[in-house]
This record gives sequence, structure tokens and C-alpha cells, in this order.
Amino acid sequence: MDTGTHLVIGLGLAGLAYVDPVVAADPMVSTAVLIGTVLGSQAPDSDTLLRLKSNALYIKNHRGLSHSLPAVALWTLGITGLLGLIFDHLPMAHVLLWVFIAVAFHVFTDLFNTYGTQALRPLTPKWISWNIIHIFDPVIFASHLLAILLWSVHWVEPQTLFPILYGFIAVYYIWRSWIHHSLESSLHLKDVTFEAGDRYTLIPTVQLNAWQIVKHKADGSFQLGEYKNRSIKWVDRVSCAVHPAVEASKKHRDIACFLYFTSFACAEVKEFDWGYEVHWADVRYRHRKQYPFVAVLRMDRDYRPLDSYVGWLSHSRLEKKMRVDYLS
Repeated sequence: MDTGTHLVIGLGLAGLAYVDPVVAADPMVSTAVLIGTVLGSQAPDSDTLLRLKSNALYIKNHRGLSHSLPAVALWTLGITGLLGLIFDHLPMAHVLLWVFIAVAFHVFTDLFNTYGTQALRPLTPKWISWNIIHIFDPVIFASHLLAILLWSVHWVEPQTLFPILYGFIAVYYIWRSWIHHSLESSLHLKDVTFEAGDRYTLIPTVQLNAWQIVKHKADGSFQLGEYKNRSIKWVDRVSCAVHPAVEASKKHRDIACFLYFTSFACAEVKEFDWGYEVHWADVRYRHRKQYPFVAVLRMDRDYRPLDSYVGWLSHSRLEKKMRVDYLS
């Protein structure tokens, strides 16, 4: 989920903690739990700091080790230990429980997004992305915001309000999961262009009744579309280049980081007097007729790297970012 949603969830879990009599009975404990759930709901995304070193390193590791099983334990222990240093005589078992719930809930909700996590490391390095909930879901955000508002003006007691909220959230997640499974498993029946070997991936959007479709063709190309109002509209088809420059690019560190993260990458090759440009794009992310999540490598005629970029950019901004002397 996005940072704002994780923040309101952290506040919501602090409200839910009032079902614990130990938390509800002591303002100091409830304050410590509030700090703990807010920190716990944000902690796994601290790997965003890797951007300061390089985009490629960030993309390879974001939601990786920081969201793993050992990390959940370490974030929980670290935040709880910090709170123990700040507050005297805390009931540490209770604080630890609510901090753990906040950290684990962060990782759990991220599994439902398209980006995914490596939540089962070290058992497996596989990226888990269930494509059920958009990274910003208006229902989840708005329901938390409303509950926090009602709590802040003392209209409803938190031990009554927040169990209702999270019961609703649980039902919402189940409903979205059922809708996703039902639609994705039947897309081939709704698609008049279906051919043997076609594989479909249904991706959520911020609109509850609209989904993006990625159809992986048997020939390695991708077809992109939208599912809305019970109908499919195909909007683009992307063919993946087969070229020695593509194979050479896979050996570059930045490209390897990009390909490590996604199995929906497609390459395009442009040839110039000075060499080649291999433009990899993750076709899951289509915005305004472009694919802004990219990895680009420029090489000379002997496939030696000249320049590279990995990250989120429009085509025009990418050209400015990679403008170098050999192109003049």
C-alpha cells in the first residue's frame, strides 16, 4: 500500500488495541502502543532509503528483505525495545503484540498489490503479488479516515468502533479476492480473440469496477487491455525484441535488477551510429499510453555499456535523463 494508507492503518490499529484491557486502562500504555503501531506500519518501507544509493538497488530490494519473515521479527523487537527505553514500566508483552500486528499487517496488505513482496524469505525468494488491491484503495483509506475522525471527536468508543472497521475490512478483502479470482479465471470465455496458450493477469485499478488486463501470448508478446462494465477493450500490443543486444543487456547489473523484480518485462532495441539502446518496460504499468517503469541500457557496437537508467520516467523525461555526449 502507499505511505498514507499505511499511516492511517497504523492509527487504526492503535484504536483497535483498546480491545486489550491493559492498553485501554492506562493512557501511557495506549500512547506507547499508538507510537508503536504507527512506526510498525511504516518500518518495512524504510528500504526506500536505498534510493539514495541507486534506483536499481532500490528496485531490486524494495519490499524484499525488509518485508521478509526475519525482518518482521526484527522490526517488532527493535520498535518494542525502543519504546521500552522511552516509557517506564511498560507491559512489554502487550506492546510487543500490537507492534507485531502492525508490522505483520503491513507486509500482509502488500501481498495483495501488483508490486508484491518477498514475504516468505528465506524460505523462498519468490515475489508474491496477488493483484487484488490497488496500491491506493479508496475504500480502505476512506473507511480508516472516517473511523479515526469518529474516534478523535469521541463519538464512538474505540473498542466498539475499530472491531467493526476491521471486520468490514476483512469482508472487503474477501470480496475483492473472490471478484478477482472469478473474473481472471473466466477472461478466456469473455475474450473473442482468445487463442490456445494465452495467459491472463488481472490487475486492479483505483476504480473498483475497472481492471487492467495483461495477456501473455504464446509467442512471447503481450496484449494490454481493460475490463470494465463486463466487457474487454484491448488498447495495445507489445512485441518483445529478439536481438543480440537484448541478451547482452541482461548481463548488466541495472538490467539484472529490473528483471529480478518482474516477469512482465519486454525489450525494444533501437540501433544508432554509436551503438544500441535496449529499452526494457514492465508492461503491467501502463499510464497515458506509455510504460513508465523502465530499465534502459545504451551500449556501443561491441555491446559495452555507455549509460543506463532504471526507474519511473515518461519517455520525454527519460531522453533528458540519459542525454550524453556521444549522442551529440
